[in-house]
Amino acid sequence: MAGVEEMELETADKENTDNPDKTKDKVSNQDNEKLMKLPLSRIKSIMKSDPDVTLASQEAVIAIAKATELFVWELSKDAVHSTMQSKRKTLQRKDLDSILDTRDCYLFLEGTLD
Repeated sequence: MAGVEEMELETADKENTDNPDKTKDKVSNQDNEKLMKLPLSRIKSIMKSDPDVTLASQEAVIAIAKATELFVWELSKDAVHSTMQSKRKTLQRKDLDSILDTRDCYLFLEGTLD
């Protein structure tokens, strides 16, 4: 069994040395993941600020944190896409406003940026 695992590791190492772009992609993905980590203690304190919440389990805090990270990721991706369509390199407030107005999935945010 250990021999199979060693062969898989050797194959993966060989693939990484043959294709340095894969290694670079893995590193950049890890950097992106580190950038998107929200502090769990802050999430928990925000959750407990709701008077209806008396106790928040660690699993719930992690789930809310991950959902928030995914939401921010999608919102920023859409806003950057809007910026690129306008042939600009700087993300501006009007890009966020246009995304919030055009995409139905962001309707619940209407009026929050005013």
